[in-house]
Amino acid sequence: MDSVAYDDRPTRARAPLSSSVRHALKIVVVGGFGVGKTTMVRAVSEIQPLDTEAVMTNAAVGVDDLSGVTGKSTTTVAFDFGRISLAEEYVLYVFGAPGQERFWFLWDRLFTGALGAVVLVDPRRISDSWYAIDRLEHQGTPFVVACNSFEPIPPALDEVRDALDLDPHVPLFSCDARSRTSSKQVLIGLVEHLIERQTPPAVAEVRS
Repeated sequence: MDSVAYDDRPTRARAPLSSSVRHALKIVVVGGFGVGKTTMVRAVSEIQPLDTEAVMTNAAVGVDDLSGVTGKSTTTVAFDFGRISLAEEYVLYVFGAPGQERFWFLWDRLFTGALGAVVLVDPRRISDSWYAIDRLEHQGTPFVVACNSFEPIPPALDEVRDALDLDPHVPLFSCDARSRTSSKQVLIGLVEHLIERQTPPAVAEVRS
């Protein structure tokens, strides 16, 4: 039996929001199946993240494309959720979207009220991220792209940009979704991108 890693972060119930928090900011992490979305949310969250990971069974054979992710034994069936305090009055809610096509119908609800998005890309399976980018562009949701490299020597970002046919104004980062520091830098990059775009912040008043 696999051992469960101990997580010393508090649960959401044991880490209530500070009374000074007035605004909640929402972002969504999207991308193809098995690119590391759940891993990124787990890495950056200050509380024990909520996830809806389910064990993959033989029923997924022929339904989910397992090429390139043959070692994957679980999958997100709804969404992942984490929380980061940005400043005294602001908190960031991070939602990870499921990657399989059969769960794409959930994306519209996850995008509702989102400030922006991170498209996480596995450079070995570039085409798996095209749908996420097309969907965000169609909805007009600002986004950045993060290349989650699984290789000792990551590919050149210029090559990834060309393969994704990204517009020049879309920021592209290299990251390690397992690293809190690396993943946090991606989120900072998204916030900076939103500021540069002078996008009115999609903020929601937090009930006191």
